[in-house]
Amino acid sequence: MTVLILTSEQDVTADMAVVELNANGIPVLRLDPAELPGGAGLSGEFAHGAFHGYLSVGGRVVSMGGLRSIWVRRPGTPAARAGSASPWLTEETSQSLYGMLRCTEARWMNHPDSARQARHKPWQLWLARACGLPVPATLITTFPRAAREFAERYPDLIVKPVSGKHPDDGLAVPTTRVRPGEDYADVANGPTLLQRRVRRAADIRLTCVGDRLFAARAASSQEGPVPGDESGVDDVRFDAAAGPWRPISVPRRVADAVRTYLARAQLAYGAFDFAEDADGIWWFLECNQSGQFGFIEIETGQPIGRAVAQWLAGEPLGPVPPAGEDGERTLGAGCG
Repeated sequence: MTVLILTSEQDVTADMAVVELNANGIPVLRLDPAELPGGAGLSGEFAHGAFHGYLSVGGRVVSMGGLRSIWVRRPGTPAARAGSASPWLTEETSQSLYGMLRCTEARWMNHPDSARQARHKPWQLWLARACGLPVPATLITTFPRAAREFAERYPDLIVKPVSGKHPDDGLAVPTTRVRPGEDYADVANGPTLLQRRVRRAADIRLTCVGDRLFAARAASSQEGPVPGDESGVDDVRFDAAAGPWRPISVPRRVADAVRTYLARAQLAYGAFDFAEDADGIWWFLECNQSGQFGFIEIETGQPIGRAVAQWLAGEPLGPVPPAGEDGERTLGAGCG
């Protein structure tokens, strides 16, 4: 039984799980949908009441019926590298690939339907609050007047994109503090997300793999304005002075709420971002259903890649080398 990983060729985060799977003799097929058709191939036959599908990558052919799990990590756009690439070919390829994979009995991390819903920030905020997680006051609006009234109630605000990355270049757009005196006229040009700024003592990344939780904390340098920094950026991803990341335990209330969130969202994997305030409250910011964990594992030693590999394998993995055994036992006791 094979583990299928849908991701780009250069994905260090996926590599960490692949190493564990290879070490335990679990067959892995790595496919970037961008290579279909040409660099990879597929075939599916529906006949006599049965479905038989096959994937071909690098000369290796695998039966879709022999897939034990499918990890949708960071797949490229289907047919993006085809010689005759077009929106039509992308749609044809996407429907063929994901349509056939839906016909298998493999389990997903995460299922495309669940992942699509999980990406919607407004729904994330609603679900987090429904599950008992503290959520900062938030407004998403195209009404300048609504924005001004919100700013009167919450004078210290940040602004960030609703969807995440900028569509023109694929780069992350930083969370930024709203400057005093803003008139909010530009809100009318597109939906704008305004949120009460949490005075962060630290940033928390909580990586969830099935029922296992791995929490890491990075002390924040953004409690007040950074001298000489006129950008107003309030984002740990762009904060060179933050950190380092250290493993921490997960409060029981947060653990219960996060597991409820994952169950209701039907996610097997989620990377949660929280802002911890001076009172130790973890404020929910977002949940990335395909967030990276490589940088966390490297800095903290938490065995996240191994946990992902074990979930994908669907069975216990062999013992870890002696050098990593103590680390996993120690970190595991404090992280979920």
